[in-house]
Amino acid sequence: MNMLYILLLSLYLSSCTADDPLGNFCNENTNINSTSQVSLNIDRLLAEVVSKTSLTGYIAISSGKAPDKVYGLAQCRGDVSSKDCSTCIQDAAKQIRQSCPNQADARIWYDYCFLRYSTQNFIGEVDTSNGILYGNVANVTDPKSFKKQLGALMDNIRSEAVMPNTQGLGKAKTKLSPFVTLYALVQCTRDLSKINCAQCLAIAVENFENFCDSRKGCRVLYSSCYVRYELYPFFFPLDSNNGTSVGKTVRIFRP
Repeated sequence: MNMLYILLLSLYLSSCTADDPLGNFCNENTNINSTSQVSLNIDRLLAEVVSKTSLTGYIAISSGKAPDKVYGLAQCRGDVSSKDCSTCIQDAAKQIRQSCPNQADARIWYDYCFLRYSTQNFIGEVDTSNGILYGNVANVTDPKSFKKQLGALMDNIRSEAVMPNTQGLGKAKTKLSPFVTLYALVQCTRDLSKINCAQCLAIAVENFENFCDSRKGCRVLYSSCYVRYELYPFFFPLDSNNGTSVGKTVRIFRP
C-alpha cells in the first residue's frame, strides 16, 4: 500500500541550486554487499554514465552478465546545456552511491537530470511506482480560469512531447495577464514509446488536481517522466520576466 510523507520546506529561489538533489529512492528489498559482483557492475555502469550521458543528454546501458547484470538509465532535462548536464550527472552518480550504498535498485532526481539503476530490466517500461511531488503552498486568485489555462497549456506540451524529434520534451508559456505568465514543461525518458510516454504524463498531470489544486506551482517527478508548472521562468532560455516569488513548497514522497 502506497503511503505519503509530507514535509514543509522553506525553499526560495535564491537558495535553490541545480546541485541539490530533489530526492532519491533506495529499494531496501535489494540489499547487496559492497564487495559483490553486482556492486562492482554498478560502479562500472556509473563510470560509463558519467562519461557518455552529456554527449546526447541520455543513455540507457547495462553492465555485467546474469545473474549479476545491472541496467542503468540517465537523462538530462532537454533544455539544459551539455555542460550543465555533465555536471549534474557527475553529482548524481556520486550522490546515489552515497545515499544508496548497499542497494541494487536506486534512483535520484535533480532539477537538471535523473539517474537510476537496477538488476531488473526496466528499460522501455512506464514506472510511476515511486515519485516526488513539490507544490507551492500559495494559491492562485482565480482558480477556475487558472485551471482552464493550465489544462490547455499542458495538453499542448504533452502533445509536443510525443511528436517525432522532440525526444520526449514539451515546454511552453502562456500569458495569464499583462503581468503574470504561466510556464510549463514535461519530459519523458527517451526509452519510452509514444504511447507509454503519453500514459506516464497523464498519470503525472493527474497529481495537479490531487495534490496541487490551484497552487501557484507544482512538480511531479517519476522514474519515467517529469511535469512542472510555475508562475516564474524556470526552463531555458530564461525570460527576463521574473514572475512571482517562489515562496514555500510542500514536498511529498510517494514510495
